[in-house]
Amino acid sequence: MTERKFNIGVFDSGFGGLSILKEIRRILPEYSYIYLGDNGRAPYGTRSFETVYRYTLEAVTKLFEMNCNLVIIACNTASAKALRNIQQKDLSHFGKDKRVLGIIRPCTEIANTFTQNNNIGIVATKGTVTSKSYEIEIKKFFPNINLTAHACPMWVPLVENGEYNSEGADFFVKKEIQALLSENPNIDALLLGCTHYPLLLNKIRKYLPEHISIIQQGEIVAKSLEKYLQRHSDLESTLKKNSQIKFFTTDSCESFNAIGSHFLNEEIDSAQISL
Repeated sequence: MTERKFNIGVFDSGFGGLSILKEIRRILPEYSYIYLGDNGRAPYGTRSFETVYRYTLEAVTKLFEMNCNLVIIACNTASAKALRNIQQKDLSHFGKDKRVLGIIRPCTEIANTFTQNNNIGIVATKGTVTSKSYEIEIKKFFPNINLTAHACPMWVPLVENGEYNSEGADFFVKKEIQALLSENPNIDALLLGCTHYPLLLNKIRKYLPEHISIIQQGEIVAKSLEKYLQRHSDLESTLKKNSQIKFFTTDSCESFNAIGSHFLNEEIDSAQISL
């Protein structure tokens, strides 16, 4: 009897998780992936903890049903508001072979490597900032690090409307960076705490002082996953290795394919799904 093999599921409230998936596939190209974007109910950033938890659990459940035994929550808001509950309350109901990982911990556990003066800034959605998840996680590892979090409500709409290279983007990026630096002029590293923000990287570099380094989550999460699979060889051995990927969205496939291609720099062919 042939042993059953599993996909790696990657979930996001919309498009941003594609920037995480891009780096995961670059570092771990041999595995089979299923990406699920809950675009029909996005954005998550302004929703309550209870709603984000319920939506995220529904998506994780769907990915388990689609033959994934490892799910990466590639969304900062969902990682902040839902991951802990799912890991502690729900995961045991799916069986001991199922795992769910987030994208906040991999960045916070190496936060000290990014800063020389223990002052880090983070730009993120209102939901992620309000959750204080990054502050809580960083304090566990590095209590001396001062994290200054700043919400940038217009940045995600700029990206999703294809305006990330426009003059309008210059206005909103400059405005939020100046606001962050006025809160803490001593930061020497900036964490992009939303998976949409890599598409604004050129604008961010333009208005950020040169001495401040930029921390992007994608490569950090991908390398963390690589190490996780090395440590959990029992799980790794159950994964498909055929380099295939399938995309699903809860909204318009046409829209998902068009916008999602900007995140991956390749054409996307998605299918619609209900949660």
